[in-house]
Amino acid sequence: MANSAAVCVSFKTELLQAYHNFGTTVTRAGTGADTFKAALYLASASLGSGTTAYSATGEITGTNYTAGGSTVTNATAPTSSGTTAYWTPSANLSWANLTQSTAFDTALLYNSTQSNRAVAVYTFGSQTVTAGTFTLTMPTNDATHALLQLN
Repeated sequence: MANSAAVCVSFKTELLQAYHNFGTTVTRAGTGADTFKAALYLASASLGSGTTAYSATGEITGTNYTAGGSTVTNATAPTSSGTTAYWTPSANLSWANLTQSTAFDTALLYNSTQSNRAVAVYTFGSQTVTAGTFTLTMPTNDATHALLQLN
């Protein structure tokens, strides 16, 4: 089964249960802002809307890649325009001097503060990298282009 891009169904439910805080200021009592991470997955993995949490199964294992992926820079508070709420990380995701010879095509955004709960699965063209910098360029943070959009 191939990977498929989707906002995870479990994430939508967990939003209503106040599990995730993308904000730069904390509005819920007794906790700080959450830490979000992005992990890379092989093209042969099976991530999609049913993904509920980060798992090492199907994750890449290349040189200069750490299991669990990279911490997402989160200095941009979620906002809204019209009926769309949206959020984009405040910096690109990048892995320097990465070597990954098995094809990969997916990033999982997940909340490491909240038991590694899945947020969304993002797919891109199949890649292999040999001692190069792999960068996922973040889109413009607006209601049309943001990485995470809830309509």
